[in-house]
Order: sequence, then C-alpha cells, then structure tokens
Amino acid sequence: MRLIAASLALAVVIGYLLGGRLSSVASLRVRWQPLAIVGLGVQVIPVPGRTLPLVLLYVSFVLLVAFAAANVRARVAGFWLILIGIALNFTVIGLNQGMPVTRDALVASGQGDTLAVLLDDGGAKHHLAGPGDRLLLLGDVLPIRPIRMVASPGDLIAYAGVVWLVVTAMLGRFAPSRERSGRPAAIPEGVHDVG
Repeated sequence: MRLIAASLALAVVIGYLLGGRLSSVASLRVRWQPLAIVGLGVQVIPVPGRTLPLVLLYVSFVLLVAFAAANVRARVAGFWLILIGIALNFTVIGLNQGMPVTRDALVASGQGDTLAVLLDDGGAKHHLAGPGDRLLLLGDVLPIRPIRMVASPGDLIAYAGVVWLVVTAMLGRFAPSRERSGRPAAIPEGVHDVG
C-alpha cells in the first residue's frame, strides 16, 4: 500500500507541475475495471493453508493480466508498462510458488524485524528467498528505505505505468480509442479539423 500511495502522490505532483488538474482524472475511461477490483481483492482474502492461497494468487494475476491487456489494446496511456510489470511479477511468483524476498533487501529497507515472520510464517504471496528460488533478480530485491518497503523490478515498472496513466489523465490527454458504438471518441475542445 505504501508504494501505491507514494506512486499516486508522485503522479499528482508531476501532473500539477505540468499544468494538469486532478479533476480531469474523472474523465479517464479504463476498460474492464471489475477484473482489476476482483484481482486485487482476491489477493487479500484470508484463506488458511498453503495451496488455496497460492491458487487464489494465480487467479488474481490472470485477472490483472487480462485487465491490463484490454487497456493496452485500447491504447490507454501507461498500461503497456503496467502489463509488463504484472507479467514480470507473475513470472517470478509462478516459478517460485510465491514472491521471494531477499534478506539483504529487507535489512537495507529497515525491515529486519520481519525476517522472523517470513521464516516462520511465509505465506503464499511472499517467502524469504532461498537457494532454490529461480529468477531471483525479478523478486523483491529492491529496498526502498524512505517508505520501509522492498519492491520487485515488476513493481517499479507497473507503478511507473500508473504514474504515467495518472499524469496523462490529469493533463486531459486520453488514448485515441473508439466508443462502444464504433464511433471515434469526442474531439477535445480547441481541436479543429483542418481541411
């Protein structure tokens, strides 16, 4: 949550510095929003055991990939980065049955106290990285000390896409998409056809 909040705050600051307005974000149209809501919600459902939480995590990522892909296809700004980030995280989680978190990154981020928790009760979503983990460079290996967090390269790429999306929305520059009826999207005020 801290990385999401930091990314959104950064996006709003950049948007304002570039002359954007937060109220413009309300005009942003993103496709298949329920998939994102369900996909993120499934990740926080408290479920006992190890197998079912892992299955729910995989289902979550399938839904998030479909959501991001639909918006890449609609050419919504930032979504190709969001899709790449989600895909990288899904890859490392799929290969390792959860996201590996390195000991060094935890300590460097100021979260050394959580080492015992990951060792004793590593859940389906995260576990302390070990010698058997694959593609560890895509795991949670990047310490972010100011917000006491560890992130993966996929996280940073996805949140860069979120920043791009919000800034673009604040500036009122939306993707050239077609409405459901097949007609072109409305031309913004001030843009005239030259003919």
